[in-house]
Amino acid sequence: MEFGLFVQGYVPRSRQEADPEAEHHALIEETEYVIQADRSGFKYAWASEHHFLEEYSHLSANDVFLGYLAHATERIHLGSGIFNPLPQVNHPVKVAEKVAMLDHLSGGRFEFGSGRGAGSHEILGFLPGVTDMNHTKEIWEETIAEFPKMWLQDEYQGFTGTHWSLPPRKVLPKPYGASHPAMWYAAGSPPSYAMAGKKGLGVLGFSIQKVSDMEWVLDSYKNAVKEAEPVGGFVNDNVMVTSTAICAETHAKAVEIAVGGGLNYLQSLLFRYHDTFPRPEGIPEWPELLPEYTEEIIELLIAEELMICGDPDEVFRQCKRWEQAGADQLSFGLPIGISSEDTMNTIKLIGEHVIPKIDTDPVHRTTRFRQASRD
Repeated sequence: MEFGLFVQGYVPRSRQEADPEAEHHALIEETEYVIQADRSGFKYAWASEHHFLEEYSHLSANDVFLGYLAHATERIHLGSGIFNPLPQVNHPVKVAEKVAMLDHLSGGRFEFGSGRGAGSHEILGFLPGVTDMNHTKEIWEETIAEFPKMWLQDEYQGFTGTHWSLPPRKVLPKPYGASHPAMWYAAGSPPSYAMAGKKGLGVLGFSIQKVSDMEWVLDSYKNAVKEAEPVGGFVNDNVMVTSTAICAETHAKAVEIAVGGGLNYLQSLLFRYHDTFPRPEGIPEWPELLPEYTEEIIELLIAEELMICGDPDEVFRQCKRWEQAGADQLSFGLPIGISSEDTMNTIKLIGEHVIPKIDTDPVHRTTRFRQASRD
């Protein structure tokens, strides 16, 4: 199992009230987290694309963010988590151009994650008048298979669809090296995993559930990907799952950091904006918040395998559970309300004590798939 980092430009109101330059500091700190993750042996870093989601995510221009990191890092793969390819948000040709350009700037280290957006507040800003969010699935389905054609055809033969059209044109630049960057889909519901598998896409599993509840979902993907008819130049047999992670020198210190991390506020914001996610029982309607997490709640979340938290040995065992469940990559959503120092320490400790014991392959999984596609 490989390891990654997920950043999103989280700027809670409490931080803004304490620091007039909070937005700037948050974005710059997150570049520093990725740079440290590169040094610490993490293989992937994912940057979100969100619009209009105050506090929850101020990382809207993630192509610019990732372009900076392409120069500032050496080995880590940089992924769009996501680029939104709906033509009303980003024209598909411009998305194809950005992916290829980032592939060049990173030396073949780019990963193309796509998806349909976070929820009604975000998407309906671009699709006014739409009332059924399932409409975006139809638009994404029409678009996703066109990207490999834009990259691999010398002159893209053009497209005439329901939602966008383009005459024949040379789409430039072409990707760097073999084939094209690995393609991923951001999945929030179990049926989406199987759909992605059938298309030969990797899955970015951004929904946070306990390990035992995800095992059958991972199995459904693995069964589907065996029969894949890939939309791209190769099958990206890959499931990434996400989890909050806090690692400290002792269990008590890690729990103390988690208690002060404002996790309840981040979770409340998640369900405020991701209104297409199933709402678990007990999640209040915004602006009502989940209660602040106590030490007892943190211990329960650890026991229920809903977060990774503890000393390095404990974190190692918790990560092994995801590997045993069938995850190909575990990415940590670190920009919660904990200090920059504690976040950096988590990255360093996991890099020193956890990753070398689990990820022993020096080559990225997606690199192997991409290189094999030229054979």
